[in-house]
Amino acid sequence: MKLTLRIWRQQDRETRGSMVSYKVDDISPDMSFLEVLDVLNEQLTTAGEEPVAFDHDCREGICGACGMVINGVAHGPQKLTTACQLHMRHFKDGDTIDVEPWRARAFPVVKDLVVDRGAFDRIIQAGGYISAPTGSAPDAHATPVPKPAADAAFEAAACIGCGACVAACPNGSAMLFTAAKVAHLGALPQGQPERAGRATAMLAAHDAADFGGCTNTGECTAVCPKGIPLTVIGSLNRDVLGSAIHKV
Repeated sequence: MKLTLRIWRQQDRETRGSMVSYKVDDISPDMSFLEVLDVLNEQLTTAGEEPVAFDHDCREGICGACGMVINGVAHGPQKLTTACQLHMRHFKDGDTIDVEPWRARAFPVVKDLVVDRGAFDRIIQAGGYISAPTGSAPDAHATPVPKPAADAAFEAAACIGCGACVAACPNGSAMLFTAAKVAHLGALPQGQPERAGRATAMLAAHDAADFGGCTNTGECTAVCPKGIPLTVIGSLNRDVLGSAIHKV
């Protein structure tokens, strides 16, 4: 395959960026999208040019590091797929592919396709934890968890914090991410002691990071590589309302 990649190049946070076109040949349909970027970077390095900076780690669709917008869609055209697991057989020979970083005020561009997602860490720090007694590990069945609660927790816990929801949201909201973390712990018995305070604290951190508000457009769930449903936002809203009623 022969492709033209139009990639956002930006030297640092202060420098103005632009789209730059590159030709890439001999691309196998079985390559992942990140492997294509590797091939391009080898070409650029050989030519004495600066390679494209992009985030990556596990390349197995687990870590969420590979965030980028491909042809206007977070993680690309394939549903329930991260950019590192997107294969080139989903494109055509001769295609021109636009590659951009996440676009959100709370995710400033560090360089090229790399953005600072530290705001997610601050949301987790605000309340994404549970109280646990110290000492030896408890027995596996010491705290029974009803199956519906376990299923709800697993569904929300699938969030990998990639930020696709923010990139896709017209408001730049991280509510799906925040709600998934709140709903994950709120569904379990172990998460009950901090439940109400957790929701308000994490929501406050979300707003302090300058993410936008949620208007339930559903763009976040459409691009989420793990299929996190909008129902988790309802769970967050319920916990926030409950904390307001009980003045937690």
